[in-house]
Amino acid sequence: MNTIAERAGFTAPAVFTWVAMLGFGGIAVETIVIYPNVFHDAPASLTLATEFFSVTGPADFFPPMGAATIVACLVALVAAWRVAPARYWLLAALGSLVVGEFLFSMVYFWPRNDIMFEEGIAVHTAAFLQATADEFQTGHWFRLAMSGFTATAGFVAALKAHRRLVEKGAERVAQAV
Repeated sequence: MNTIAERAGFTAPAVFTWVAMLGFGGIAVETIVIYPNVFHDAPASLTLATEFFSVTGPADFFPPMGAATIVACLVALVAAWRVAPARYWLLAALGSLVVGEFLFSMVYFWPRNDIMFEEGIAVHTAAFLQATADEFQTGHWFRLAMSGFTATAGFVAALKAHRRLVEKGAERVAQAV
């Protein structure tokens, strides 16, 4: 029989993986389905996208999703801290999440969002807006890769924690016999 702490050391990384995979799926859908429509004919498509996302859009989903992913990763780290292989993968996931997704978004994407969707054609030429849209899409592939790494690292951490849970259970059975 495994202790509650040992079970939590597996369950929390598994929950984090689920949350990270949801975030990765959202970014993948954004990349494959939404962005081709948003950026295909800047600045006209940027204007249409702004109108389309007037009720709700990616900016309404990704900040809370990112916060939930960071919290889930921190909880998983605390719960699985004693499982060194899981801990290292969770630290890698957290680093990827914070640096590769959050900080990169803040430094790279937020200024481009302002240029394309706030300032737009009133401030910039159509050629500049198209170039900014192209830069945005290129950088977005890096963000997608980092999100994929975050989810994968969480999955590996959950596997490592599960193996440790099974080993502990097997040790207890062997001692009882």
